[in-house]
Amino acid sequence: MKILIVDDEPNILEIIDAYLVASHYTVITANNGIMALEKFEQHSPDLVVLDLMLPDIDGLSVAKKIREASETPIIMLTAKSKEDDILTGLRLGADDYMVKPFSPKELVARIETVLRRVPTREEIKTIVINKELMIYVEARQVIRMGNEIKLTASEFDIFYTLASNPTKVFSRSDLIETVKGYDFEGFDRSIDSHVKNLRHKIELNPKVPKYILTVHGVGYRFGSDVK
Repeated sequence: MKILIVDDEPNILEIIDAYLVASHYTVITANNGIMALEKFEQHSPDLVVLDLMLPDIDGLSVAKKIREASETPIIMLTAKSKEDDILTGLRLGADDYMVKPFSPKELVARIETVLRRVPTREEIKTIVINKELMIYVEARQVIRMGNEIKLTASEFDIFYTLASNPTKVFSRSDLIETVKGYDFEGFDRSIDSHVKNLRHKIELNPKVPKYILTVHGVGYRFGSDVK
């Protein structure tokens, strides 16, 4: 699989490159936003590791352009630990993030986790929600009225988890564990960002959702009365 790494610090590029090559990935590198978009178009990578602080086009703008063209998974790298910076990236469709300094081994593990959620097989199981909406589980597709709704890996996992357990209320911590794993150190608002994106993609009226419902003070549940 091909991984595009975007960072303006040569030592970070070299370290990540070495670890990914050792894990049998093909690595493409870029040290600025313009080069990143060119390399993305040329090589169609399977995943992008993207630093938010770049010398020309900032990483958030790069992520937005990538997401407009593709659902390729994005893992953000940032020296900022403020929630707002991370949340902006998640709202743009990033799948995960890491705050510098980070462990290269952990980054490889995060990449492997995200890639496991990317479609690789034909559909086997189907969840029919109603005559408008269905989920093809193995193909990781959500279809509404015959058209595929493009979801990131994290968005699909959240929607599938809720839809396949329509009588259960999930806390934000439950959904973090489902999407990122038990060792992920996330925060509740990251789940809220993914849910907001999901509602805009799936709900006919995101302000009055019928599929992804908020249980105030607890978390989220699926609209089990949807027909």
